Amino acid sequence: MGPRFGPPSSEINDRLKAPKPRSIREIPGYLKKTVGGTLYRLLYIFKLVWETQPFLLIFMLFMTVYNGVMPLVGTLISANLLDSIVRSFTEEVDLVLPLVFQFGYLFLNTLTSSLSAMITQITGEKVTNHVKNKIMNKAKTVDLASFDMPDFYERLENANREAGMRPVNILRSSFELVSKLISMFSYFAVLTVILSTLPSYSIIFFIIFIGLTIASAAVSFHFRRKNFNYMFSRSKDRRKMNYYSDLIVNKDMVKEIRLFDLSDLLIGKYNDVFAGYFKGIKKLIWQEGACNLALSLATAVMNGVLFYMVATNVSQIGDYSVYTGALNSISAALAAIISVTSSIYEGSLFIDNMILFMNEKQTVNPVIDEPVKPQVHTGHTIELRNVTFRYPGADRDVIKNMNLTIESGSTVALVGLNGAGKTTLIKLITRLYDPTSGVILLDGRDIREYDIKALYKLYGIIFQDFGKYAESAGDNIAFGDIDREKTEETVAEAARNSGANAFIEKMPEGYDTPLTRYFEKDGTELSVGQWQKLSVAIAFYSDADILILDEPTASLDAIAEQEIYMQFDRLREGKTSVFVSHRLSSATIADTVLVLENGCVAEMGSHEELMALKGKYYKLFSTQASRYQTKGRVENDRPSMRMPSM
Repeated sequence: MGPRFGPPSSEINDRLKAPKPRSIREIPGYLKKTVGGTLYRLLYIFKLVWETQPFLLIFMLFMTVYNGVMPLVGTLISANLLDSIVRSFTEEVDLVLPLVFQFGYLFLNTLTSSLSAMITQITGEKVTNHVKNKIMNKAKTVDLASFDMPDFYERLENANREAGMRPVNILRSSFELVSKLISMFSYFAVLTVILSTLPSYSIIFFIIFIGLTIASAAVSFHFRRKNFNYMFSRSKDRRKMNYYSDLIVNKDMVKEIRLFDLSDLLIGKYNDVFAGYFKGIKKLIWQEGACNLALSLATAVMNGVLFYMVATNVSQIGDYSVYTGALNSISAALAAIISVTSSIYEGSLFIDNMILFMNEKQTVNPVIDEPVKPQVHTGHTIELRNVTFRYPGADRDVIKNMNLTIESGSTVALVGLNGAGKTTLIKLITRLYDPTSGVILLDGRDIREYDIKALYKLYGIIFQDFGKYAESAGDNIAFGDIDREKTEETVAEAARNSGANAFIEKMPEGYDTPLTRYFEKDGTELSVGQWQKLSVAIAFYSDADILILDEPTASLDAIAEQEIYMQFDRLREGKTSVFVSHRLSSATIADTVLVLENGCVAEMGSHEELMALKGKYYKLFSTQASRYQTKGRVENDRPSMRMPSM
């Protein structure tokens, strides 16, 4: 893992939950935590942009100074032009030079503004790509167990959503803030001149004007945090709304939703959640709007008073233009500073999602400094010693104090009711998860001492929720071993072994046919059974030492299932293999059958031994076998048959 940047995750969580100050004495600490947290986030964003495009930061720094100084320069140029025009009424004045300065200023502003927009937009695309790559590279290292935690998955979704233009926008806003500050202080310098010519009490109105602006800033900050906290607390509602809206437009779900007439029900659920969510948002908007309206009206009144004082105490129109321009610019700059600062603050809060995600700890690592690589193309023994596993945040153990040995070269069938722990056991054996307690040994060595990638290469595995990749049929098969040289013959052989060749070779482009229509309008949509045959072909292609098959034939008919297991008999020769199947007829080929119940090994033995025992396995097998028996009876001269449960 690379070095961490920014505050620890616990500190970020503390900031997100930081209580409001309850007394004046608590305000400095509250501000320190808030400002400090915002600076941490800004530094993180600066780092992201610097990693992607250092030139952007340099260019933005230049534009910051330029945008800060040029408004005052423009005001002075305009004032000089106005004075020259007024004097030209009574005396001969050359207007060429003032006009050249005026149009030169306008041209330069237009040029730099367009250039800045283009560079920022182009670089923004690169920053977005860089952030997306950071998220993907981080995701490939995160523990699988983390994906089972709603809080983590929410951070991942939020980080992915915020990976767009948010970092660049925050950075641009940060530099804009500096520009506004430079501009504002430049105008303050001009105002010091006019304030000395105005009545002494005018300073009071100016202080009130500044105070109202500061109050506007405080209100804006207050509601930005309230808005963020509300969205943070109602993230479950937002995920629900996304879930219901995505279901309606999901191409894989549209058939079922249409047939079951679920559309109105799901839309109703969406609107019910939105109603509760919107109620709070609307209240915040009204509250903030009312406060801003009152402050804006008061600020406008003070602005009018100051304008009147300036108008009655200057002798030249150019001076009036400069001074009123300064007041207008200070007012606009203060408003922009409030808006930009609030935007930066709110945006930086959302960046916490990415910081938290990038700081996610990886625990499935080798426990020794120099991890070993397992031997390949040999038999392997797997042993579990007092293994217990509980999913993060769960309140019960899925695997309970299990002791088990899978001998080298043997074939083990895992059977049991849904929720017995079969798939979880496979994930532990393959070290996708680490046990909560106990140890798993591979060839007598703690599985945690092996190099992770080398360990994973040992397994040829098909999960019941196997991947369906929007790639060609041949590429899907070759994903079984991306380090192996892909040839037409090796891919075709794997397809023949699984029976997938029967439909692949009939497709328009054979093994080069794109699967799914996600990207290609001429792509081929496979049936569930065809996808399953393709997934079995992946296992054949991998030529792994240990075969792990989790419901490899669940969607196949009886004949196709028999063909797969005939090929499986050849494939597993000399290899350690474990498979899960709800069709207990397939368990007859296993050397050992493990009956799991509530995370424990309830029975263990060969098919014949367990049938003779007449225990749990016997009951499961006999119950299922009875459903495959043909019950012929004559009814209206038509035979009737009970179909097997698939």
